[in-house]
Amino acid sequence: MSKLAEFKALEAKLAEQLAQLDALKNDKELKREIEFEQKLRALLGEYDFSLRNVIAILDPEVSRNATPKKAAGQRRARAVKVYINPKTNERVETKGGNHAVLKAWKAEHGAEAVEAWLQ
Repeated sequence: MSKLAEFKALEAKLAEQLAQLDALKNDKELKREIEFEQKLRALLGEYDFSLRNVIAILDPEVSRNATPKKAAGQRRARAVKVYINPKTNERVETKGGNHAVLKAWKAEHGAEAVEAWLQ
């Protein structure tokens, strides 16, 4: 596509979007919603309330049953693994494989043997 054709296509698309924006600006329902939101936010600020406070007041069941959402990228906690060396009865508790004693055991006895010691 030539630069001129691309320019004209984008210009036509922009004109269409501007027409849609003008239509929305003149929409009474949108103006009413914007006015409501502004007044609501001002009222919340005046009384130092958040939307959660309002929901808890209006519908307490929702706030009681609501479970906190996980943050994005957050994992559940790792389970504790317990290894017991059958030769020395030494016990190691770890949540991951980066434990110094566990690494030493794996170097000495082999990873498969140490994994067999998992309780």
